[in-house]
Amino acid sequence: MISVTSVKVYDKIGLGVKVELPDSPPLLLVIAEKGFVMCGFLNVDAAEKLGVAAAAVSGVKNFEDVLNAEVKAVTSKARTMDVNVGMKGVDALKHMF
Repeated sequence: MISVTSVKVYDKIGLGVKVELPDSPPLLLVIAEKGFVMCGFLNVDAAEKLGVAAAAVSGVKNFEDVLNAEVKAVTSKARTMDVNVGMKGVDALKHMF
């Protein structure tokens, strides 16, 4: 099943996409105006090659986890927005609005 919902990021609203997978944690993505935070199922190297602003988190099972998780990897475009490894997902998204 695929679900789409609003995710509050401070005073902004992001778009949350959740894909339920068999015998697996879900695939999660929170999209802001200028970039997105993705779970470990998605590939940060591919995002880099595409020139998009993306940050990756891991070990997440819901959108609250995505917001609270530590960013493990970022693309160079995300770095130009002051998104850095070690910040929380919610703070990475704040820079992407």
